[in-house]
Amino acid sequence: MRPYDRQEKIRRFIEQHKKLSIEKLSEQFQVSKMTIYRDIHPLVKEGLIVRKSGIISLVTDNPSPSSNIHECVYCHKPINPRLLYRLVLSNNKIETTCCAHCGLLRHHQLGEAVSHALCHDFLLGTTVSAFSVWYVMDTTLNIPCCQPQVLTFEEQNNAENFVQGFGGEIYTFQDAFETVYQRMHGREACANHMDNP
Repeated sequence: MRPYDRQEKIRRFIEQHKKLSIEKLSEQFQVSKMTIYRDIHPLVKEGLIVRKSGIISLVTDNPSPSSNIHECVYCHKPINPRLLYRLVLSNNKIETTCCAHCGLLRHHQLGEAVSHALCHDFLLGTTVSAFSVWYVMDTTLNIPCCQPQVLTFEEQNNAENFVQGFGGEIYTFQDAFETVYQRMHGREACANHMDNP
């Protein structure tokens, strides 16, 4: 099982059970406790969970603003764990979008209310800061999601290699932030700009 798959399962488990032990998670996934600690690190940084004495607990006073935690707060599509984008707000609330496209548009809406943002490296599945990744748009690879499709890469050389194989343009966070907004002309939803599955 890849790290981001395991992390999403841990997320669902903690939302369901409210409290879990590192040891039980280690046994459940048949990985070391150190691996579990690495998996939960982004969840702790997001403010979703707290860790104390080998136990992780759901932060109950930090509810998701969306009534459905598996639905994009921007376009209301189901969330694909591989593409999701999280906005950590200055009031410690967290919003999740289905992809970087919606994440950047929602970030534009919220402005300075966003204190941090997280996304997944498209190739490796690792959780990384959205402010430091490389954004690729206009590739020939068609993933059914919002358009213009935006993929994220932690390493610039991985983004460049991807573009060599699948085409597209590489952007920094600020350039992607402005480009997606300009292409969408500030529209409030992107549901009508998705590829059909």
